[in-house]
Amino acid sequence: MNLYKILKYLAFALGIIGAVFALLLMTTDSDSMIDNILVVTYIVLFIVIALILIYVIKGIFSGNIKKTLTTVGLFLAVILISYFISSGTDLDLKQFNDKGLGITEGISKNVGAGLYAFYILAFVAIVATFLSSAKKLLNK
Repeated sequence: MNLYKILKYLAFALGIIGAVFALLLMTTDSDSMIDNILVVTYIVLFIVIALILIYVIKGIFSGNIKKTLTTVGLFLAVILISYFISSGTDLDLKQFNDKGLGITEGISKNVGAGLYAFYILAFVAIVATFLSSAKKLLNK
């Protein structure tokens, strides 16, 4: 049995378990069923992250390692640039801390860096899509 069939059956089984828990949650007023659904969610998340790591490591060693390391380096460069351009003082933190959230400038800077990284990567993806489409049109 190959890996695809195993993963297909595993996904089917987890889907059934999740559906059963969802039906039980809808028919009862107990909050303990939410905990069961969260456990299934954490299991699925762990499986997905483990499979991603396995395939990434497999791809690094079976493919062009120079190209892979260049891509990872560029991604880390985007993250660093985003962190350095984020100030962390963009908003008044007093109103958050009055509610007991404990937001610091460091947390605000990390959130800002994540947003800047998202904007940069989204822009790069959109430009790459347009360039790819233009290249296909010009080559015909």
